[in-house]
Parts: sequence; C-alpha cells; structure tokens
Amino acid sequence: MKKYLDFLIKGIYAGILISIGGIAYLAIDNKIVGSFIFSFGLLTVCMYSFNLYTGKVGYILVNKLNYLKELFISLLGNFIGTLLVGNIMRLTRFKNYIDTAKNIVNIKLNDNILSIFILAIFCGMIMYIAVNNYKKEKNVIGKYMTIFMGVMAFILCGFEHCVANMFYFSIAGVYSLKVFYYLLIMILGNSLGSIIIAFYDNKIK
Repeated sequence: MKKYLDFLIKGIYAGILISIGGIAYLAIDNKIVGSFIFSFGLLTVCMYSFNLYTGKVGYILVNKLNYLKELFISLLGNFIGTLLVGNIMRLTRFKNYIDTAKNIVNIKLNDNILSIFILAIFCGMIMYIAVNNYKKEKNVIGKYMTIFMGVMAFILCGFEHCVANMFYFSIAGVYSLKVFYYLLIMILGNSLGSIIIAFYDNKIK
C-alpha cells in the first residue's frame, strides 16, 4: 500500500511541475521562448524521478504485468496535480492565462479524433526519446539538450501531450464527457508512440 501511495505522490508532483511549465508557456507571448521555458517541467520531473505517465509508459515492454498498476496510479496522480494547479491558478489575478488556455482548448476540441490520435502518437515518440536519453546519456550536453529540444519540438509542432492538456483543460475550467474522451485518445496515442520507439530501442540492444 505504501508503495502505491508513493507512486501516487510522485505522480501528483509530476503533474504539478508540468503545470508550472504550462503556466510559463501561457505567460510568454513568444512561442519559441515559451516552449523552451516549458521544458522546466519535464527537466525537473526527470531530475527528481517523479512519475510522469508519458515518461514511463514506454518501459511497459521491459517490466512485469504489475507495472500497469504503477502506470495507472501515476496517471491518476498526474491528473490530480494538474487539476490542483489549474484550479488554484483560476483564483489568481492572471485572467489572461485562462483566456489563452481556453483558446488552446477550443482548438483541440474542434479537431477530429483521428488528428488528435496521430498528433498524440508523435508526442509519445518524442517523450520516450527525451526521457530515455536523459536516463542513459553520459554526455551532460546531450542529456539536457534532448529534454529541451524534445519539449520544444512537441509544443511548436502542435503535438498532443495528455498531461499538459490536463492542465490546460483545468485552468480553462472546461470539463465534459468530450474532454475526457479526447484525453483518453491522447493517452492512447502517447502510449502507442512511446511504445513504438521503445520497441525499436529494445530490439537493437
């Protein structure tokens, strides 16, 4: 029980840190600079070994079946963390952040499911590469550069990251069955993209 509570807490922290990255992105008008600062979220998640679903799901191929529980609990924690930060930010003076988030959310919800799924797959690929490279790369520059370049790539390309989107939906105050359906599609797409790269990564070893 203590082990699963630890998974949940680490998942919540990951959701909070990704949300902070999201806040920075909403606060900065320049998309390139904003996407660079957003990298703070993934970088700190990796540095503190917190449980971010998109950084963990690719490792399902090299873990036992009970790893699914860790993934689910981590994802739940990510949701709680983004929900907390998103709703706390709605109590602050930064109304313009909420308006920007609503614009982002509207674009996503007006897209079709196939598009969302495809964009989520590409994001999942990037996330596995970034996290896996951080874990294994001994060169300091390469270790950190992949994190920054990976995050910037998925944001500037408009790829769909399920946890980042949980934050956008939360701060925008948009909740509906459609939102959760779209989040499910994003989760599946992120998972598939990550597993595709992880499969090749493990195959060539």
